[in-house]
Amino acid sequence: MRHPSVFGPPQDWPAQDLIAFSEEFDPGLTLAAYRCGAFPMPLHGSGFREMGWWSPMRRGILPVDGLRVTRSLRQAAKRYTTTVDQAFEAVLAGCADPTRESGWIDHEIEGVYTDLHRSGHVHSVETWDSAGRLVGGLYGVGLGGLFAGESMFHDPRYGRDASKVALLALVELLSDDYSSDRVIDVQWQTDHLASLGVIEVDREEYLTLLDEVLSVPEAAWPGR
Repeated sequence: MRHPSVFGPPQDWPAQDLIAFSEEFDPGLTLAAYRCGAFPMPLHGSGFREMGWWSPMRRGILPVDGLRVTRSLRQAAKRYTTTVDQAFEAVLAGCADPTRESGWIDHEIEGVYTDLHRSGHVHSVETWDSAGRLVGGLYGVGLGGLFAGESMFHDPRYGRDASKVALLALVELLSDDYSSDRVIDVQWQTDHLASLGVIEVDREEYLTLLDEVLSVPEAAWPGR
């Protein structure tokens, strides 16, 4: 059964990626948005102060059993150690680095996702080098069989492949008896993500898939 949408019936959403904006932005609304197929991203770059809510017409997704693991990625993974939910705030800071091109993570985003991490809905994967430096990672929202990836980063000097290694570790964590039913939502497909196995589906197909994915049991996140 499709989850009720806080943004009205999907058939009434505009035929564009941005479906709504609001002055309100808090953890409850954010989780409700994910459950109906939308996610937040600020509109600051457009001169608006409101929060934008997005549901791409073409959604990028990675089936958990669809990651393309090259030999070079396997070799790279041997140079690092990965952990889960051990340095969330540091991963968030790495993703929010203001020097990154097209950065969008502001203090409001940081606050809400930190709250959601504390409540067990947001998770991070950390990548460490042999010197104990955090050199990459990712974070996102876990709901049932859905992991909604929000952002990833790597240290260009010490961790060139560190974000991909974090993704590999995430896939391994989600690979259980329900792995064929789990999906990693990456929002938009890029050439880089396509090379890793990310595919595109249209909005209606994603929303139908989401109904099924949310009914899948939660992954066995460490510490839960």
